[in-house]
Amino acid sequence: MPVPPPPARRRTQIFLASTLYGAATLTAALDAGCFAPADRRLLLVANTAAVPETTPALDEAPGFTRLRTRFDGVLSWNDAIRPFHPSGWSPRPDDAPLWERHLRLLWGLGDDDVSLVVESIQVSPAGAIAQCFADAPLDVYADGLMSYGPTRNKLDPLIGTRAGRLLHLDLVPGLRPLLLTEFGVAQEIVPTEAFTKVLAELAEDAPALDAPAGAALLLGQYLSALDILTPEEEEQLHVRMLRGAAGRGHRALVFKPHPAAPARWSRMLEEEAERLGVTLTVLDTPVLAEVAYQRLRPSLVAGCFSTALVTARTFYGLQAARTGTDLLLERLSPYQNSNRVPVTLVDAWLPELSASAQDPEPEADLTGLLAAVGFAMQPQIYPHLREAAEDYLRTHLTPRTRRYFKRRRLTALALPGGIPSQLSFLPRNAAVRRVARRARALQRRLTKAKAPAKAMVNS
Repeated sequence: MPVPPPPARRRTQIFLASTLYGAATLTAALDAGCFAPADRRLLLVANTAAVPETTPALDEAPGFTRLRTRFDGVLSWNDAIRPFHPSGWSPRPDDAPLWERHLRLLWGLGDDDVSLVVESIQVSPAGAIAQCFADAPLDVYADGLMSYGPTRNKLDPLIGTRAGRLLHLDLVPGLRPLLLTEFGVAQEIVPTEAFTKVLAELAEDAPALDAPAGAALLLGQYLSALDILTPEEEEQLHVRMLRGAAGRGHRALVFKPHPAAPARWSRMLEEEAERLGVTLTVLDTPVLAEVAYQRLRPSLVAGCFSTALVTARTFYGLQAARTGTDLLLERLSPYQNSNRVPVTLVDAWLPELSASAQDPEPEADLTGLLAAVGFAMQPQIYPHLREAAEDYLRTHLTPRTRRYFKRRRLTALALPGGIPSQLSFLPRNAAVRRVARRARALQRRLTKAKAPAKAMVNS
């Protein structure tokens, strides 16, 4: 008697999301048929706020019930790993098999064939989940401008080689992301029509917005929380937005603050609006900027480098302008800071908000600019981009584009624009490098020698 074949194992797809925007991107990809059929589809929610206990997770946001229908269940990553924080925890290598067994029992996975769809694979929680399910194939999805930049650190090949696809929105038409290209990961665009349809569903369920239609919409960001700006500088950035919009002739303005931003920022804007004689409405309703676009149809969208600026232009055909990117390009440190590519793209592609600014034409060669900035950020991960970076810098380095690069960085990488051309042999000269190393070592020794002497004087 022939032995019957073993029963087929159940196929379960687990989708990780930490923001409503990310969940909307996943929903659009599902609606567009971007994923193979599965027996179960589970949405794994991670609340990565600084204090998750006081911040509602995305499954508590208005409109989530519409997205909920696409999944067979909703799980909480915070509950699964409590008391650890999702952004700061990952399993020790020896403990990963134990965590997989625990999660399979907790979530009722049994011996299912599990596949993962995660965001931001370079960091936790996505990296932690990938480690727990060490044999699971995974796709990575990206919903913001940061996906156009390079992978922020060198990934473990055991994780990077498991990535099958990078799914991303076509935020800057024609531009291809650098993320995970070092592993030859295929790229797939989530159709814009599917995404805007999902956002329209969110808009239907969103609460009423107490703000005038057709006003200029100012998008606040909480950059001081990232230690990019001081709180005072960020207040001034928002005031700069207000002045710029008023300078363009807009008399009705709506400010949408970041959910975590302090209320005092809104009060400072109100005082400035009163001085300028314009009407300011602070939009405190917690909705996506894209919901406000549909409800209010603003005449202008202004901000610093939020992805929402690009969605306003690309997906909704709204006028968008940026401000403060010049300061951000100067302040971002180190050069490898993963916010550098979003700031660069917004600065290069969108016009300056200030009415008095003599803004040149947008950068035409965004692909070349991205390759040059990406190589300068991560030359060890993307060595194949050196030639493209050199070509771009030789032909496109102008006073306008120079702000995207640091002369010291170009010099360290022996790229055009780093030092005067007649001295271009120096970075590659072994003798010069030895002298420079000795000089730096001597300087360090002198600094250390001065420190004890200064301490004795102060005592």
